[in-house]
Amino acid sequence: MTKTSIALWLVLLLAVIAMAFFWANRPRRLIVEAALPANFPEQSFSHDSFEELLNAYVTPDGRVDYARWRAHPASVAQLDSYLAAISGFSPDTAPTRFSGRNDELAYWMYGYNAYVIKAVLDHWPIASVTDVKAPLEAVKGLGFFYQLRFSFGGEFLSLLRVENDRVRKQFKDPRIHFILNCASASCPVARPGLAIGDELDRSLSLAASEFINDPANVTVDHDNNVIYLSKIFKWYENDFVNDVRLDGKPVGNALLVYIAQYALGNLADDLAKSSDYEIQYRDYDWHINSTG
Repeated sequence: MTKTSIALWLVLLLAVIAMAFFWANRPRRLIVEAALPANFPEQSFSHDSFEELLNAYVTPDGRVDYARWRAHPASVAQLDSYLAAISGFSPDTAPTRFSGRNDELAYWMYGYNAYVIKAVLDHWPIASVTDVKAPLEAVKGLGFFYQLRFSFGGEFLSLLRVENDRVRKQFKDPRIHFILNCASASCPVARPGLAIGDELDRSLSLAASEFINDPANVTVDHDNNVIYLSKIFKWYENDFVNDVRLDGKPVGNALLVYIAQYALGNLADDLAKSSDYEIQYRDYDWHINSTG
């Protein structure tokens, strides 16, 4: 067998492997069959029914009681009803329902978080979202964040695409990383009370402040000259750095500059004394953010 024929066979083999991978991991649509929430507005978009569920099943520390939620069919049906609205309308397909960019951003964040909860409930009980695997799981989380597809205004999108294309790319606001919840212990906490309209900016800043001032996410160790950060700051570092640059602030240590603007009390003092410390990122805890 000549070198040319061997090369051709290798190319064919790789092509077959690639086809098998993409066929095995082809999108899996999550279909929601439900009526719209009662009294759903005809000209705008309401998140009230989802807020009601969050208030019922999210604890003060941001954990979700999936077991109790799953055990109440009426609450599962209420979530499906809300998701029927997410599935039926979006800023792309029904722009007149959204009065401005803040309402559009709120839609994508609410929808993302609601579908995450839906996917967890559908697979409950699970120890981690990474337990929802694709047939050929080449990357952790492939099944949950890429293979599963959810309807937003009739367009089926993965959670990965919603985050990157609809939220990050369109709105360029790094504070969204403190709202989007991936149902894992190291994620920002699930929270009711996300504002829409003019009040959304305040909600985003509050979420940023709460996340950054949680020692689990930002800690200064003066004994070892180390700042320990959530891995979210590593994965999305460019988002935070670009925000500092757009604000016209010095870009040296831009990540710490971003963090410092939300730091309070002792953390603010500690950061002011540690600009030359080494940054280390904590391991991400993918355990489910449940109450049990």
